[in-house]
Amino acid sequence: MTTTEGPDTRGYFGVYGGRFVPEALIAALDELDVEYRKALSDKEFVGELERMGRDYAGLPSLLYEARRLSEKAGARILLKREDLNHTGAHKVRNVLGQALLTKRMGKRRVIAETGAGQHGVATATAAAYLDLECTVYMGEEDTRRQALNVARMRMLGAEVVSVKSGSRTLKDAMNEAFRDWVASVDYTHYVVGSVGGPHPFPAMVRDFVRGIGVEARAQSLELLDRLPDAVCACVGGGSNALGIFHAFIPDADVRLFGFEAGGDGVETGRHAAAITAGGAGVLHGARTYLLQDEDGQTIESHSISAGLDYPAVGPEHAWLSDTGRATYEPVTDAEAMQAFRLLCRTEGIIPAIESAHGLAGALRIAPRLATELGREPIVLVNLSGRGDKDMETAAKWFGLLEEKS
Repeated sequence: MTTTEGPDTRGYFGVYGGRFVPEALIAALDELDVEYRKALSDKEFVGELERMGRDYAGLPSLLYEARRLSEKAGARILLKREDLNHTGAHKVRNVLGQALLTKRMGKRRVIAETGAGQHGVATATAAAYLDLECTVYMGEEDTRRQALNVARMRMLGAEVVSVKSGSRTLKDAMNEAFRDWVASVDYTHYVVGSVGGPHPFPAMVRDFVRGIGVEARAQSLELLDRLPDAVCACVGGGSNALGIFHAFIPDADVRLFGFEAGGDGVETGRHAAAITAGGAGVLHGARTYLLQDEDGQTIESHSISAGLDYPAVGPEHAWLSDTGRATYEPVTDAEAMQAFRLLCRTEGIIPAIESAHGLAGALRIAPRLATELGREPIVLVNLSGRGDKDMETAAKWFGLLEEKS
């Protein structure tokens, strides 16, 4: 099996992936595996999904050349504008696919977990659009950091459950969502938000979001008459990164860079860099890279970005790292916020803090690529979401809020 293929029939990318779940979920996962593969070969399903993407979500998203930012970077920077999609992030591609699949399977309810809230908003949106009941699990800490998105989900008709266990962030929300699914699997589909979880979720979510890279590849050829030298994206669970990477994997001359949440710095222990500083283990139904202590217990992650504050990464990323097809590096909170402000000031675009990690990484590698290539490099960055949800965090970081008297 090569990196352009996978997973195998048991859901493994190399030694990563698989299913590590309660017996009660095996039948549901088998059904899901069969139904999603049938759906993707069904012209009626694919046609309806393409119509929803075009007429409802605003796809394809733009490929934008950031000229003023490029002057600062010493590289030609292209931005894949997923922030312009309906609901403001790449997440809408995945949830429209899974929600339509839920209807096809004859189930009436969806559940989801969310960190930054964008996946929760997208799931609530798709549920409203397709007349499905919706419950979203969110860590209590994240409901505080992303209060605006909590209000958006409730406005769309979703029940938002605040999870008060553990670190009260994304990992704990996912634990609660799995508990719900075990108890309600007969009428509920779990809309997993990233390329993690038990087989077939990693491959299925990737397949629903891989249009990002398919579009960007065609748009690059049209704009440049060639492919970019490098493709960059942030990596938490890793859906936006795989979404833009996957179509470029066969292109050996295109470098792939994933940028993990380095938090306060990997050396401090307060980060979410699962590939950089983690090891192989099992979390949320799959074998992958995760942060764990010497006894194999999962340890808490940290990031200024709620969407990247997760101690593991999707198993296909672990495989791409081991095979060397993609390179993963950590980006600190401070580096991400510098890139966040630079994009605001040069292009008038406020990115999600998640996306700012990918942008910061692109700015870091630009001079390195220029030296290697002996010319100005062309770097494509997936701007995976918009930053209005992060404005309170950003305003506090930059001291833009007036003190209350």
